Formats: sequence, C-alpha cells, structure tokens
Amino acid sequence: MNTKISKLDYCQFLLSSQINYTLTHMADHLPSFSHDTINRYLRGEKLSPRLLWEQVQPTLKVDPEGQVVFDDTVLDHSFGPSIEMVRRQWSGNKKSVIRGIGLVTCVYVNPHTEQFWVIDYRIFDPDTDSKSKLDHVREMLQMTQQRALPFQTVLMDAWYAAKEVMLQIAAMGKTFYCPLKSNRLVDDSGGEQLYRRLEDLSWSEAELEGGKLVKVRGFPGAFKVKLFRVEVSTHRTEWVVTNDLAQSSTQGAQQVSALRWKIEEFHREAKQLTGLEDCQCRKARIQRNHIACSVLVWVRLKSLAYTTKQTVYQIKHGLLHDYLIHQLKNPSVKMLLA
Repeated sequence: MNTKISKLDYCQFLLSSQINYTLTHMADHLPSFSHDTINRYLRGEKLSPRLLWEQVQPTLKVDPEGQVVFDDTVLDHSFGPSIEMVRRQWSGNKKSVIRGIGLVTCVYVNPHTEQFWVIDYRIFDPDTDSKSKLDHVREMLQMTQQRALPFQTVLMDAWYAAKEVMLQIAAMGKTFYCPLKSNRLVDDSGGEQLYRRLEDLSWSEAELEGGKLVKVRGFPGAFKVKLFRVEVSTHRTEWVVTNDLAQSSTQGAQQVSALRWKIEEFHREAKQLTGLEDCQCRKARIQRNHIACSVLVWVRLKSLAYTTKQTVYQIKHGLLHDYLIHQLKNPSVKMLLA
C-alpha cells in the first residue's frame, strides 16, 4: 500500500467529497491509503497560514483602495468526541455559546469589483499560545505591512473595535470603519459634557445625514472619530465610527461598511462546501491541518468561480452532474413501484 500521501491528496478529497469529510470516508474511496496512513500524515504535517498566503497571492487583484476585513467564526463541535482546542465560546451564527474551535480570519476585498480573497487566519487556542482574538487581529495587521499589501480601509465587527486595534490601524496610515456597541461611552460636546452612551445621544437632521465628530472614552485626547447612526432595519441601529473625518455621508459610511459582510460569505461557503467544521479527529495538529486544507480548497473553488463566472456552489455541486446523468440513464439501483 502506498504511504506517500500529501496535502494535495487531502485537499482533493475535501474538494471532491460532497457530504462526508471523515478520514474513514477518504480511505474507503482511495485504496492507496489506509485510515491509519491518512491519520499519521495529518498528525505529522504542519501546515501554517503562510501556505495560504503563498497560494492566494498570485491570484489577488489588489487595489490601492482595497479593503481588509477581520472577523471570526466558530467551527461547531457541539456533538461528537472530545476534541483538543474545542472550548465554549459565543457563536454569532447560533446566537448562543457553543463548543467549538474559534477561527479568526482576514479577507481582502477589491471594492471596485467586489471580489474577495481570504489571505490569512489564526486559530483561537489561548491554552496553547495565550493569545486573545484581538492579539490575532493585531498580528495579522502587522503581516499586511510586512507583505506590503496595497489597501486603504480596514473593516471589522464591534468585537474588534478596541482602542489598541483602532490606534494601530490609524498609526499605519489606514482608515477603519466599524460599529460600536450601543453602551460605548462617547463625548460629542467637545468636553463640555460628561461621556454618554451611544444610544443616549441626541441627533439633529444634519447629523443624521452627515454624522458627527466624537471622542471615544479611553482614547487619546486629540483622537477623534466620525460617528454615524445607521438604520440597518426598523429594529436594528448600528453606530458606525471611522477615522476618515472627510466622510460626510451616512449613506456613504453604510456602503463602505456593508462590504465587511464578504467575510461572512467566506465563512458560510467554507463550512458548507469544504468540510471546514466536519473533522472529528481529536488531536489539535490534525484539526489545524484540516482547517488549513479546507481554506485552501475554498481558495481553489473561489478562483474557479471567478474564472468561469459561476458560484462556488455551482462548481462544487456540478461534480455530480455527470454522475446523475449516468444514473438516470443506467441506474445502479432501480426504482420499483407496486
């Protein structure tokens, strides 16, 4: 039996399989590799986020006005075996605390074409590296500088709207747009009044249309941001801040911020099409390598989607096209009716 398995073999399995991403399923369909062979490979390999950058960099269509988006998702492992790196954490998708592996991701968006690429990620495992999710975002921000990546704007969720992150972005000469939680304290009076919660601020018609200048509590005295009240729906308001003080339109701020949902698109597609959260192996190293390969598979699917002007779903499910045609003409299992 051939024991020379590679990351290409495992990635090909994740790309080709439709619903089952277990090592047993791979071994059942690849006589060359036993389950133990695949398991040993994944335990011994060490695939890092650098591999993702090496794969995606040649396909990037960068732009000086590019946007970098940060967010995290939880890979749901609420059921099944006890898995290393799994911890209880809040899932925005489930709207509850679940058992899972935290994945912090970075996506690059070309604002003119609205195409996007995942360019970096970190696994949230504080028991191993003592790093918070904010630490991971700051680290990935530094990587964009080291890689001389052309971009102008950083988009992120309210969870990452921390002073350290926002000041780091400003120090890089970049612009940020992010929502703040409604209980965040700000001053819109120029120091004449006490800090107030965002939800308690009063707004004139002009401020509703063009925003207002505020100081967020805890920030340096001279550091001001532009605050916009964005009505997302009749039951939801977002308080969006930016250090782009020239931004004079609430609608404009909303349009820029809206592109941060591209990262949610990546999370959804990767979970549904690459088996990102479907590895049941217990060992952390296997989980890390599985995540790395799943992300690489998404990169391949997205590249094909852009080239062929299809969706990633059409490409993935299209693998069954020839099989279905053959089965309808010459079914292996024939339907019978009484």
